[in-house]
Amino acid sequence: MGLGPGNHEVRKLQLTGGSTFTVSLPKPWVVKNNLLPRDSIRVDWRPSGALRITPLNVEDHTMSQARFNHETLPQNSLHDHLMGAYISGADLIVVDFSPAHKQKLQAEVRHFLRSTRGFEIIDETEKNIALKCLFKAGDMPLHASLNRMYLQLTSLIRDISSLFEGGDIDFIADAHEREAEVDALLYLIERQARILLDSHLVATRLKLSRVQGLEYANLARALERMMDHAYKISALILEDPDILTHLVGMGPVGQLPEWQSALKELMINIRTRDSERIELARGDLKTLQQTLLEYEHNLMQQHRQNKWMTSSIRMSESVRRLCAYSRDFGEVLLNMMISAEMTRTREEV
Repeated sequence: MGLGPGNHEVRKLQLTGGSTFTVSLPKPWVVKNNLLPRDSIRVDWRPSGALRITPLNVEDHTMSQARFNHETLPQNSLHDHLMGAYISGADLIVVDFSPAHKQKLQAEVRHFLRSTRGFEIIDETEKNIALKCLFKAGDMPLHASLNRMYLQLTSLIRDISSLFEGGDIDFIADAHEREAEVDALLYLIERQARILLDSHLVATRLKLSRVQGLEYANLARALERMMDHAYKISALILEDPDILTHLVGMGPVGQLPEWQSALKELMINIRTRDSERIELARGDLKTLQQTLLEYEHNLMQQHRQNKWMTSSIRMSESVRRLCAYSRDFGEVLLNMMISAEMTRTREEV
């Protein structure tokens, strides 16, 4: 049986010219990559000690395709399948359908396009529709998307805080759009992380290791969960603006600036990677969590029989969750920093 992808074999080193070691390359691999005698290849010495050999003419990312038959999918599941293909790294998605269901399919496709970045319809007939990603995975730095998520989150929290100081409630009227933007950026980062795992060239263009790509996806997930709770707070206020006068001065409102300050410190440390500052911010967040828990406990003990009690507890829980997910964010940063230090130590040895 010939050597192929996923297989391995042992080859012996040869000493040539008295000072150079050589090893032969498997012929199936040379043929598959269209290499000829005297062609150049790239050799990378990995931190693990392994050598990686790559043809110089290899593409950044092999085109991948997903195809679905709308008629055979479970009912109302097309959007989920499209999102699965997107996050898994598909560059071309084709959906076959019957003309009778075209209008319903188009609505789900529009929903998919609003929820993603880079995909457009490139062909449409009476029997199928084709969608293609128009930008490469290595074109958008992950830290730029992560920073955009952070800005959307903190801007919504600032606008919420301003309402307790007499701000216009219209400031948070677009909270749903901001949450949708954060969701779309999360999906984009998860897609890039998946592609990065398959292509070391994409990892090189993004200037990230594969482990770092996964950690960025974890950071994005934490920010997305924080945004969920920021949106819950805005929805609580939009449902009943009168609660603003009753929540002013209460525990959760006063903790928002401190949470924002701690999260800002963590965002700064994505680049600076100062473990003392990360731990200090995580400690502040833990203190905020404990303060909010005590606030909720005291509120329950007082047995306040009015509708504001429920709103107060709901808001306190959301702010407490913001702190919890921010602490998770900090933990991921520490993991990234320690992993980088371990890599440098292996390289020095």
